[in-house]
Amino acid sequence: MATILGISAYYHDSAACLVRDGEIVAAAQEERFTRKKHDAGFPSHAVAYCLGAGGIEPSRLDYVGFYDKPLLKFERLLENYCGVAPRGLRSFLTAMPVWLKEKLFTRDQIRRALGGYAGPVLFAEHHESHAASAFYPSPFAEAAVLTMDGVGEWATSSYGVGRGKDLELFAELHYPHSLGMLYSAFTYYTGFKVNSGEYKVMGLAPYGTPRYVDLIFDKLVQLKDDGSFKLNLDYFNYVHGLTMTNGAFDRLFAGPPRKPESPITQREMDVAASVQVVTEEIVLRMARHVQRETGLANLCLAGGVALNCVANGRLLREGPFERLWIQPAAGDAGGAVGVALAIEHKVLGNARRERAEGDGMKGSYLGPAFSDDEIARFLAATGAVAEKLPLPSLIERTAELLAQEKVVGWLQGRMEFGPRALGNRSILGDPRSPRMQSVMNLKIKFREGFRPFAPSVLREHLSEYFELDVDSPYMLLVAPVRAPHRIPMSAEQQRLFGIEKLNVPRSSIPAVTHVDYSARIQTVHAETNPTYHALLSRFHQLTGCPVLVNTSFNVRGEPIVCTPRDAYRCFMRTEMEHLVLGPYLLDKAKQPPLRDDVDWRSEYQLD
Repeated sequence: MATILGISAYYHDSAACLVRDGEIVAAAQEERFTRKKHDAGFPSHAVAYCLGAGGIEPSRLDYVGFYDKPLLKFERLLENYCGVAPRGLRSFLTAMPVWLKEKLFTRDQIRRALGGYAGPVLFAEHHESHAASAFYPSPFAEAAVLTMDGVGEWATSSYGVGRGKDLELFAELHYPHSLGMLYSAFTYYTGFKVNSGEYKVMGLAPYGTPRYVDLIFDKLVQLKDDGSFKLNLDYFNYVHGLTMTNGAFDRLFAGPPRKPESPITQREMDVAASVQVVTEEIVLRMARHVQRETGLANLCLAGGVALNCVANGRLLREGPFERLWIQPAAGDAGGAVGVALAIEHKVLGNARRERAEGDGMKGSYLGPAFSDDEIARFLAATGAVAEKLPLPSLIERTAELLAQEKVVGWLQGRMEFGPRALGNRSILGDPRSPRMQSVMNLKIKFREGFRPFAPSVLREHLSEYFELDVDSPYMLLVAPVRAPHRIPMSAEQQRLFGIEKLNVPRSSIPAVTHVDYSARIQTVHAETNPTYHALLSRFHQLTGCPVLVNTSFNVRGEPIVCTPRDAYRCFMRTEMEHLVLGPYLLDKAKQPPLRDDVDWRSEYQLD
């Protein structure tokens, strides 16, 4: 029985994962402990959590794996800089100190962090880690695998086949031709942060008209039938500069990039709509090629592009595969899972566990949990006013509050692994309320008003509300709201443009219905989250609606909360009305002022 620690670090979303005898014991991102969004540093806190959850000392680990090969990546950087010299000097001088200080010495850093560990430190290729994270936890005995992201060492996309314990990659696209980089270039151009704001571009797209699609395919992307493509690097700056696009790109789209935080114009909406359509077309062509080459019915996805749930939904509806499974931590964080499982199955040759149903991610509930006593001690130390309730009463009271259009912070059980809150670190609301989206965005999340919210829906009632008949437990599929629940737009409303469409209710659940009548769906299952399922069931009994608004428990610019302390601080600094911490229900109106003398760092913060 092998115990393996997987680590991803140094680029964005550092994470750790512990695997024992082929089972994922724990996994978490470093940002949740340090409270630095997309923390890229070595995941010391996440490692400490995973080892603690597994009850193991570093010296007793059998293997440690790192999710990519730093020396191969460094080779690519040097070759790239030499190829564009003398351009790229500023970028070179920015990158090299970090490499020379820590990235080239990853094995030494791991051994220092795991004092006492003397065993092997193994390195997987970046897209091998993505592929392993996609296939090995999936419910499929056999499947095609497709990975898409910005760049690993050289690869930007790859495909292959997994069968049992075996996983083989057949082909890959190489840097600088990258679907992830293409989308990030448009993220930069529309004024959002690269490697963070891509989902904002996806959310903005339905407000625009994809009028630049032909221009993109004509000038920027040379796309082949098999989904492979080349980018016209005359329009991009990321190969040698510190920005994603250049003056030629600006001239192509009639202006410079939008300045961050400045007003969003129709141009940005149309640009977002266009790159989204282009991305979907590339993904569809890639998938069709993979299916032709493999002949398989199942497809597993990972890499940052696999978080584009709009493209995933279209792939499910129009693509050649019968079934999809998407790694919930599809970005770099999931590489920690992938490398650990690759060691388990590819290096050690151990068979995969047979699963009667479900997948190996355990609902992605793999992070820290807090006992009732731990929560009680925190509440006492903070002076918070809370009422402890037995579970049936807690469910009843919370469902009643939600039915009254109250906004409730909800912390239960183990924290989710990946970028989505799935009912354990969530802010919840009534989807029937026409005002809920604006209230949550502007008064609680402090974010852009156009950003859509996702519905959590009881799996047994999914098909009543949405045009989807497969599980979507990780909120990674977008599907249309069914016609009986839609509200047709009037002739006057149809003449509205862009953000003017925002406040037009589109369905009987307007808070989770986007302007194109779509929704990013999370199906809730009694087997993986009985408490959240019970809350949804009681809300359904009270209101006739089996759906809740579910958004991540955080405010703009901060990671999702981890601890009761994080949750209480977020609760007190927003206009959230109620908070549930385990068995405790808190009413904002009864709380004392937020104290300045409290250390608001996470319980897991060690420094």
